Amino acid sequence: MRKDTDFETLIRHLLEGQYSNPVRVVAFNAAEGWSRDVSDEVADELHKRCADRGETPPSLLEFLERHDLGQPIQLLLPIA
Repeated sequence: MRKDTDFETLIRHLLEGQYSNPVRVVAFNAAEGWSRDVSDEVADELHKRCADRGETPPSLLEFLERHDLGQPIQLLLPIA
């Protein structure tokens, strides 16, 4: 696996805004001869990380709306 195309790097690049207006994320495994749409899984992880950060990059808004599966997200609440 190339290090610059792994899941964590992709998530980091999306959060940094390195991709403008992403539409879909497709995973490929050439060795096994398959590909599949992983947009929903990526969106779930981005939802969690954006909730942790307390902000969503503008470049991800449409992607996250398009792939919103209605999964509940546990928000962090500050303890006073």
